[in-house]
Amino acid sequence: MNKLTIAVMLVAALALTACDKNKRFGDDALGAGAAGIAAGSASDPTSPAYFNQTIGDRVLFAVDQSTLSPEAQDVLTKQAAWLTENPEYSAIIEGHADEQGTREYNLALGARRASSVQDFLIDRGVAPARLKTISYGKERPLAICSDESCYNQNRRAVTVLTAGAGV
Repeated sequence: MNKLTIAVMLVAALALTACDKNKRFGDDALGAGAAGIAAGSASDPTSPAYFNQTIGDRVLFAVDQSTLSPEAQDVLTKQAAWLTENPEYSAIIEGHADEQGTREYNLALGARRASSVQDFLIDRGVAPARLKTISYGKERPLAICSDESCYNQNRRAVTVLTAGAGV
């Protein structure tokens, strides 16, 4: 082999080893921790994405009700535990209603739903200063149709995470 061929092969070998970020910078160079969990992803138990997808960010209500079902209480118990373990987050609890009834009635119903979620979380140890409620009534439907399948999805309270210990 001539010197030019050897030089080209040496440069190519060096270029390939320089591209291996794991060896140069460690596993965190690719945004993954020691366990291979990408920070902020749905597999990161401290991320809002994990909260939304794994814990659950919403609970549903029966018609004209603001009382929490056993299923809702299970979700909210997990939300309270997550919020306790992650004090750097606060939450805004949105109360929603279906399209049936007047605007005023649904705003009041959404407020009662948000308050029942807030009260449950406070009873489970979440600091009141970290929680805020808002009612949208029927103004922000998740599903749009005049059918029970849509009404059911719209009768909800949603816990929206915010950065910071107070909202």
